[in-house]
Amino acid sequence: MILAIDQGTTSSRAILFDGALRVLSQASEPVPQHFPAPAWVEHDPADLWATALRSARKALDGRVPDAIGITNQRETTLLWDRKTGAPLHRALVWQDRRTVDLCDRLRPYEALITARTGLVLDPYFSATKLAWLLDHIPGARARARAGELAFGTVDSWLIWQMTGGHIHATDATNAARTMLYDIDQGAWDADICGLLDIPMSLLPQVRDSAADYGMTRPDLFGRPVPILGVAGDQQAAAVGQGCFSPGMLKATYGTGCFALLNTGSQRVTSQNRLLTTIACQLDGKPTYALEGSIFMAGATLQWLSDGLRLIGSVNETSLLAAQADPEQDITLVPAFTGLGAPWWRPDCRGAIFGLTRATSGAEIARAALEAVGFQTADLLEAMRADGGAPGVVRVDGGMSASDAAMQFLADILNMPVERPALRETTAKGAAYLAGLQAGICPRPETFQDSWSCERRFDPGMEAPRRAAKRDRWARAVTATMMGTESR
Repeated sequence: MILAIDQGTTSSRAILFDGALRVLSQASEPVPQHFPAPAWVEHDPADLWATALRSARKALDGRVPDAIGITNQRETTLLWDRKTGAPLHRALVWQDRRTVDLCDRLRPYEALITARTGLVLDPYFSATKLAWLLDHIPGARARARAGELAFGTVDSWLIWQMTGGHIHATDATNAARTMLYDIDQGAWDADICGLLDIPMSLLPQVRDSAADYGMTRPDLFGRPVPILGVAGDQQAAAVGQGCFSPGMLKATYGTGCFALLNTGSQRVTSQNRLLTTIACQLDGKPTYALEGSIFMAGATLQWLSDGLRLIGSVNETSLLAAQADPEQDITLVPAFTGLGAPWWRPDCRGAIFGLTRATSGAEIARAALEAVGFQTADLLEAMRADGGAPGVVRVDGGMSASDAAMQFLADILNMPVERPALRETTAKGAAYLAGLQAGICPRPETFQDSWSCERRFDPGMEAPRRAAKRDRWARAVTATMMGTESR
């Protein structure tokens, strides 16, 4: 049995798989988010650990797994005391935008940062978040220089807790999202750390995605269990989707949307503001990917529920959207925490276009679902311009359960969309990596052949209508960015 712990932005999940990666049981717990200021998003580190542990114990129900795989929300930044394990501050979540000004001051070095890390200079990534913590926690930088503190993304925090502080490590996919890691050299970058005055003693050891991450404390699960697989959530989803060959593409629709295109053993430098990142690292060899990041997908639907109270839960979005008037063309640009790829405008905020007195919640719900499709189309257009030519999109995540959303996605992309039989692909990817290291699971080329499709959505929208909708969306995005500049 393999336990996968999937620590996400809004929940912690745990799924127990058998050796053939069939689900035996699962459990989840919500994770509270904190919003202390506009565009600031935080987690309590104690909540991240407690919800992950409780979910794992519920899924196990007294059983002891043979291995553990961890997957996690990426870029979220934690700082803690090496001696006591106590966090110095709430975790700064990947959505947090408080370091916009610091990123602006670093613009002269953006070319260097992109060349080394494959990333654009943006508050999204961990580097400026860590610098902010060191600048704003009294005495933190001096303590960091003295070797008293540890930095990590959520995977490192969970590994530290599970091993009783014996292991301070991360995997290459998570390291590649910090904006501190040279993805060609496979090492932390001293020059970028120097720009941000980040002592390198803070940083965790970087290991393969399938590797030995130590043994859990015996009190957690009845006996020590090896942690053998780690990957950021989007890379784990690509693994779970069997995207091991160049040209394969997956798109995960969770809190945000993240599309990864496997580019093989050679990194592709994007000319269209996409990210170059590490999709997986096995046997010391990285596989690279182009990635497009959308900050608001499922989070937009959550806004309909929790903010506007148009629906009781996000599951009701498709039902409400189905009632929309087809004659009303409402466009929602969900830039609540800025625009991600390919625009990278952290200063933008959301906007709605086309409102009339006849507009109801149904039209806004439909616009929210369509916004995810429009943003995905922009990402694929950029990927094609960079030389990527995927023939099909494999989808997963909570929003992929919506037939209406997936059909619109196929229509607006003008390409097939395939939904897997097992939608918990992120957890499956983490379990596979642990099983691979344990000798339970087959090599990637065999594993990817086991992928199965639950439903395929073929495009059916006429070309003129698709073009008109894409044009309306492009004009709305332009207007949103212009409106930000006029403030």
